[in-house]
Amino acid sequence: MTHVDERADKTGQSGQGSTPERQLWSAGNGRSRRKTVTYADAGVSIHAGEKAVELLRTKVHRTHRPEVMGDIGGFAGLFRLDLKKYKSPILASSTDGVGTKLAIAQAMGIHDTVGIDLVAMVVDDLVACGAEPLFLLDYIACGEVVPDRVAEIGAGIADGCRYAGCALLGGETAEHPGVMRPDEYDISGTGVGVVEEDAILGRDRVEVGDAVIALRSTGLHSNGYSLVRHVLLGAGRMRLDSVIDEFGSQRTLGEELLTPTRIYAKDCLDLIKESDIHAYAHVTGGGIPGNLVRVLPEHVDAVVDRSTWRPQPIFELVRTKGRIEDMEMESTFNMGIGMMTVVSAEDADRTLAFLAGRGLDAWQVGEVIEGTGTVQMVGSHTRG
Repeated sequence: MTHVDERADKTGQSGQGSTPERQLWSAGNGRSRRKTVTYADAGVSIHAGEKAVELLRTKVHRTHRPEVMGDIGGFAGLFRLDLKKYKSPILASSTDGVGTKLAIAQAMGIHDTVGIDLVAMVVDDLVACGAEPLFLLDYIACGEVVPDRVAEIGAGIADGCRYAGCALLGGETAEHPGVMRPDEYDISGTGVGVVEEDAILGRDRVEVGDAVIALRSTGLHSNGYSLVRHVLLGAGRMRLDSVIDEFGSQRTLGEELLTPTRIYAKDCLDLIKESDIHAYAHVTGGGIPGNLVRVLPEHVDAVVDRSTWRPQPIFELVRTKGRIEDMEMESTFNMGIGMMTVVSAEDADRTLAFLAGRGLDAWQVGEVIEGTGTVQMVGSHTRG
């Protein structure tokens, strides 16, 4: 805490020598010429931060796994890794944020869903290599700590961790007055997972003849929002509270844009136990071609047939309002697919049956052929 004080005389002995005794100013000592400056005077409330932590405590406890040690509020989160469960454990890590989707949440005053988006961005990257997410650490930076608002954000993060089966092990809330507006905030998270060395998924397992299966997204997820905001809210002059008929059920544009990202972690981990999964591709920034290519060896191509699915109405709205070319759409948005799995052809039907049993909309979207390590997008989406 910054403060201004008055020191003793040069000899270091108060009340001795020619310099009269001087005391620190306090509210009740009768002095008024100088006042202590507090952290609160600079715009930072430690009390508000502590209250936010207390509001979150129960939610955080619900995410704890048996390996978690201690309680929130310590200097570090502790997690006892049970090495007896693994022969050759490899730790996996991932870090991410939510991006400008936060601007929609702040404009609408809805803060309890973006935490789910944050967890999804992190844990589904971990699952892409076959790793089980163990725990997540979050970071919330804001212009002003409003306990209820921070608690809403944190509650969403905790919900996401429960959906993913990982612990919310700790985090940090930082108040940045003068740098961020009082109602402005940003969030990020870092997750750690574990996978057996001989069970790591990726391009080394992908073979000619494999099937490519798509898992439907819940919409935009958390990518491309700068472009969405530009074409819909900027040039398009649309309002967040506008009801869009194409969305159905009197759903507003803002509600659609804040739809939480689907978390696939548990389903994908369980699927590994049922089918011969070779790779997962988490479809985020870069779209289908930009992410599926990351799991292809140099001697194969993946053929993705657009005619096998129809993207949700939000994608068509963005495309038409912004007059955006198809290639730009596909390199920016997930186009209705949040996760892709490459599986042996023999297990394709088993995989689809398993996912259907879990309530996931999934279908075979393509196949792996001989090639040069590229993604071939063929066919056309049904529109209208």
